[in-house]
Amino acid sequence: MKQETLYNIFSHFPQLETERLLLRALRVTDAPDMYDYAKRPEVTRYLLWNPHPDITHTRRYLEYLGGRYRLGQFYDWALISKKDHRMIGTCGFVRFDCPHNCAEIGYVLNPDYHGRGLMPEAARRVMQFGFSVLGLHRIEARYMVENTPSRHVMEKLGMTFEGVRRSSMLVKGLYRDIGICAILANEFRAE
Repeated sequence: MKQETLYNIFSHFPQLETERLLLRALRVTDAPDMYDYAKRPEVTRYLLWNPHPDITHTRRYLEYLGGRYRLGQFYDWALISKKDHRMIGTCGFVRFDCPHNCAEIGYVLNPDYHGRGLMPEAARRVMQFGFSVLGLHRIEARYMVENTPSRHVMEKLGMTFEGVRRSSMLVKGLYRDIGICAILANEFRAE
């Protein structure tokens, strides 16, 4: 895969859909919904970022992302609940390794929507896009080993646990053990 391919696809950000979710680009108007979960310490406990201090911070972040979308340099979808018409989280590609047709997927979900199978539903659709449209060979995901719910999502997606990189990331002042799961194109089933 070439970097130009990513630009051509993501500079006109694609909209995706599942049975219960609409996946689209994040918008500044999503600020109240994003702030609702991004302000919670329990949400950011295993993430690289800290809770949003106020809604102004959330709005500025979403304004910044608007520019990244226009440049084709941001690969995260807003998850919109078709039932509630709310933005309830994000799911997308954290990074690409273009020469090797590989990408890393990441996600976050408002805790009010946990336990409903929404994140596997969204991530499966993003992975399907990655394999069928982007021509990826491998999609991987990383998680802090204490974050067992995230690993459970990876297992539901059919990913294989590949191991732990000991103390491989300095996150919020602590070295963290990072687990890695992955799936190959020939192993993926869209269901």
